[in-house]
Amino acid sequence: MNAEWHLKHKGVSHSQITRLYSRFTSLDKGENGTLSREDFQRIPELAINPLGDRIINAFFPEGEDQVNFRGFMRTLAHFRPIEDNEKSKDQNGPEPLNSRSNKLHFAFRLYDLDKDDKISRDELLQVLRMMVGVNISDEQLGSIADRTIQEADQDGDSAISFAEFVK
Repeated sequence: MNAEWHLKHKGVSHSQITRLYSRFTSLDKGENGTLSREDFQRIPELAINPLGDRIINAFFPEGEDQVNFRGFMRTLAHFRPIEDNEKSKDQNGPEPLNSRSNKLHFAFRLYDLDKDDKISRDELLQVLRMMVGVNISDEQLGSIADRTIQEADQDGDSAISFAEFVK
């Protein structure tokens, strides 16, 4: 089974694959068929995004420092919109990467810095600080983090689990 068939089967058209492959090769400054973190950091939209580093990390499996085209496409698939006709597709097949649940998992992992499947007050503060920079005082950010956890935390552990995040 070739990669293109597999991607088309996931709802990605030939022209999208061609365009993304062209983008991939233009980012591949080492011309070795893989992208490094530095290659991603050259993308202006990621360079100015406060969560750019967190998004870049999502492209790299644990302990890896290179990503090939298949891995690049796999991560990008999370961002595809969910089309109505896709919702009724094969109920027995694997859940698509762009399903609501997988999109939420992807977003949750941006906050769960230590990968313990909970978002602590400290993690929430760190991400808020990344997003707002120095425009808001630590006291105000602390208040926002406390209020967010207070509203989302249902089991009283002072953290946000994935189930609480989904709600």
